[in-house]
Amino acid sequence: MASAARALGALLHRASSLSSSASALRGASLLRGDRPIGSAGLFQRHAARRRISSFPPLCMGRRSCKIAGRKDAQNLKKMKRNSKIGKEIVAAIKKGGPNPSSNTTLSAILEKARELDVPKEILERNIKRASEKGQDTYTEKVYEVYGFGGVGMVVEVLTDKITRSVADIRNVVKDCAAKLADPGSVTFRFRQARVVNIKVTDADKDQLLTIALDAGADDVLEPNFDDDDSEEEAERFYKIVTTSENYPVVLSKLQEEGLKFETDNGYELLPLNPIEVDDEAMELNKELVSKLLELDDVDAVYTDQK
Repeated sequence: MASAARALGALLHRASSLSSSASALRGASLLRGDRPIGSAGLFQRHAARRRISSFPPLCMGRRSCKIAGRKDAQNLKKMKRNSKIGKEIVAAIKKGGPNPSSNTTLSAILEKARELDVPKEILERNIKRASEKGQDTYTEKVYEVYGFGGVGMVVEVLTDKITRSVADIRNVVKDCAAKLADPGSVTFRFRQARVVNIKVTDADKDQLLTIALDAGADDVLEPNFDDDDSEEEAERFYKIVTTSENYPVVLSKLQEEGLKFETDNGYELLPLNPIEVDDEAMELNKELVSKLLELDDVDAVYTDQK
């Protein structure tokens, strides 16, 4: 009788041990991500699995979207400007050597880079790049495009592979349903001038007119003020237009008056007769310009859209 009781106790202890082991194995299986058996096990595995999802940043409201858009545009403008300076450095060194004392073209580019506050590492990197084997010189090219609503565009390119740049531009123009124009078909609509840009929030119109007149500038161009959006106003610019010879005089006058300004990159193309278009054409032209500026070889895009 006693032996039978001991046998029954041993059997119950063994069953309890097996049950504990099975529970431990199931827990370990969930931690390892092994596939449990049965619908309950599948549910437990799904619940235990860690999920990581990523989404693009959201613009919280109209104001935030505009600020983000302006920052992107400003960063792209600065990147394009620095890229062009770098290419000009390579082209100048390829043509006249790395010594600014004997290479007047390189000296002028480095001086312009200092005025534009181009980072020193960009200048040093491109000076070094110019001496590398296999680095071709850069060639300036201009392409002309018919946009939407009768708008013409001039696309300036500085490239070391002309076949690549023309293929890229042709693809973008085709994808946007625009059209490449023959040489000379659009450029006659523009004039080349030196320009100083001043934010409308940093200066008074009458004050600028007085300064421009005293400095001998040719004109002061106003931005469009079609709406009352103060957020957009913060990114509009007056443009003081002048000749290359008179440009330093204008800059000096602005500095005397303590006004903030942005210099051009050697010149700007200004439309002779700006064209007014409807909202649809405006958006299509904006998209086309944006995609063209995304191309590495494209340095600037000018339009005669009002």
